[in-house]
Amino acid sequence: MNAAGSAPSDTPAPSDASSAPPTLPADSAAAVPAPAPVAAPAVSAYAEEKAATERLLAGRALIEAELAKVIVGQRAVVEQILISLLAGGHCLITGAPGLAKTLLVKSIAQVFHLNFRRIQFTPDLMPADVTGTEILQESAGERRMTFVRGPIFAHMLLADEINRTPPKTQAALLEAMQEHQVTAGGVRHALEEPFFVLATQNPIEMEGTYPLPEAQLDRFMFNVVMDYLPEDDEVRVVTQTTRGRGETIRPLFDGTDVLRFHQLVRSVPIAEEMVRYAVRLASASRPRQPGTPAFINDWVNWGAGTRAGQFLVLGAKARALLQGRSFVAVEDLQALAAPTLRHRILLNYRAEADGVRVDDVVQKLLATVKRPV
Repeated sequence: MNAAGSAPSDTPAPSDASSAPPTLPADSAAAVPAPAPVAAPAVSAYAEEKAATERLLAGRALIEAELAKVIVGQRAVVEQILISLLAGGHCLITGAPGLAKTLLVKSIAQVFHLNFRRIQFTPDLMPADVTGTEILQESAGERRMTFVRGPIFAHMLLADEINRTPPKTQAALLEAMQEHQVTAGGVRHALEEPFFVLATQNPIEMEGTYPLPEAQLDRFMFNVVMDYLPEDDEVRVVTQTTRGRGETIRPLFDGTDVLRFHQLVRSVPIAEEMVRYAVRLASASRPRQPGTPAFINDWVNWGAGTRAGQFLVLGAKARALLQGRSFVAVEDLQALAAPTLRHRILLNYRAEADGVRVDDVVQKLLATVKRPV
């Protein structure tokens, strides 16, 4: 055989039979496949990434069309939740009652064909009601402990009004959010991938609630704020919801697609200047540090940590993909600064006395921190 792996040529073989390579019959030699080129795996990976990118870009308009069947307005909220889903992060949704937070999360789960569960967090909810519990079962005269899975074993979990339950039950989500597993009786139970936690909290009636600790807030990629709709959109909502059943949402993707999108997002290139800009935004929010702006020292009690920069870069990569770009731009980082930082910056009493909100601090940070050229 020659170097290309084709059939032997007509050139006579050397006279020394011991040194001559073994010859195959013509039909057998033709059946031997040529060795694959060295670059084939890279080409295949590139083709898969390209196909996934085209599928995502083509599906964005379809996603918006399907969600529009039941959700009116809230375009920024929908985009931020989609970005967290594509980047593999969890989301905290803050909004008043009746703004369709539950309906939005359920609709997104239907679009991506994900198993959806909802837990209503109440003061008497126990950790076993979330993760599951072990029960004693008897079978064939033998008794053994069996783990009964809780509602957390789902692709998308809605923790409704998470600040209504005590910290002991809130902490039941921590291992699942970070490690994607649940440990019961010393046995590890892995969660099925993909896994997302979307928690809601009511910004009013804060008396008798249990605010999430900072360590748990930091596990959420975004804090998405849902506000009241403009009058025209609210009229559309009332009209649609009072004239009959809504349209059925058509699934467009599945869990395998979501996992592929996770890999695709992480492969988006980003310049070092953009990463440094994300890091500077997070570090500038920390009081009493070298180079910290004066208004941060005046208003902020605690700033954002390293995880803020990580989520900001991941979110910017996902947003760039949704915008049809193969690179991260400054506007991607700036557009996601508020949802990434607003639950990681703790204001002090002086800020409250001055009427300063967290979003005001984030906007001043964007205006103060030097943008990359």
